[in-house]
Amino acid sequence: MSTFDTLTTPGTGHGLLDVFKQRYLLKLVVRKELRVRYHGSVLGMLWSYVKPATQFLVFYFAMGVFLGLNRNLDYFAVYLFSGIVVTNFFGEAFGNATRTLVWNAPLIKKIYLPREMFPVASIWVAVVHFLPQLVVLLAGALLAGWRPTLLGVGAFFVGLLIVSILALGVGMLFGAVNVYLRDAENFVDLLLLVTQWASPVLYPFTAVQQALAGHQWLLVLYQLNPITAAVELFHYTFWLPVAGDTAQMPPHLPESAAVALVTAVVTLIVGQLAFRKLEGRFAQEL
Repeated sequence: MSTFDTLTTPGTGHGLLDVFKQRYLLKLVVRKELRVRYHGSVLGMLWSYVKPATQFLVFYFAMGVFLGLNRNLDYFAVYLFSGIVVTNFFGEAFGNATRTLVWNAPLIKKIYLPREMFPVASIWVAVVHFLPQLVVLLAGALLAGWRPTLLGVGAFFVGLLIVSILALGVGMLFGAVNVYLRDAENFVDLLLLVTQWASPVLYPFTAVQQALAGHQWLLVLYQLNPITAAVELFHYTFWLPVAGDTAQMPPHLPESAAVALVTAVVTLIVGQLAFRKLEGRFAQEL
């Protein structure tokens, strides 16, 4: 068999399955992404602590102290940071997955490898940065009296799964479009800004219920946001055990989580189909 017989035409492989069959290559791409990210940096991985810590302090004083949520919501610090780690993870994973094909244009134009490798690597890099934030969240929750429960641990993994699958799906979709239209990455930045405020991270869900009391369909639409479900699952894991009877969780959270998971999977399928449709001309367009 000649060398050319072993080549694969872009768009005719097995998509994400090819990525997971080549896990060693995926590991190399993840390492490369991390090296590039911190090249010339003095703090390196410490930025994974500095950035979210600064974000938390700004939001805590703005929303908790100045607007009084710290007085009206027990253990507001745990509530706030539980939501921040979710939106930070989604924001980094989605944003980087959208840009990763353009960032890796020289590599894509030189050799063929499953192009889905790059969005998947972006998700793993986001996981690497998510773990230090999770450690800080766990430490703060433990100091507040948190004790894990079986349902809480399950809710955590379901929430993490929703965000990961959703970020990969929309990341592949917008990443493929971004190769042809660079406006896609700017549109993603706008979406991430909306995501930060369209989920109960900086305010309690009860405030949304009160504001939309006369518009039940808007409240249902709000709850259909997969990031809202993921944030509330993290609240269920970390905040509910310390807040106890004073905590008010959204109604029908298991149903909302199930819908969010299905939505994320459907988004992943759509993202994969769009990616395979467009990837045939990635090298030429880049």
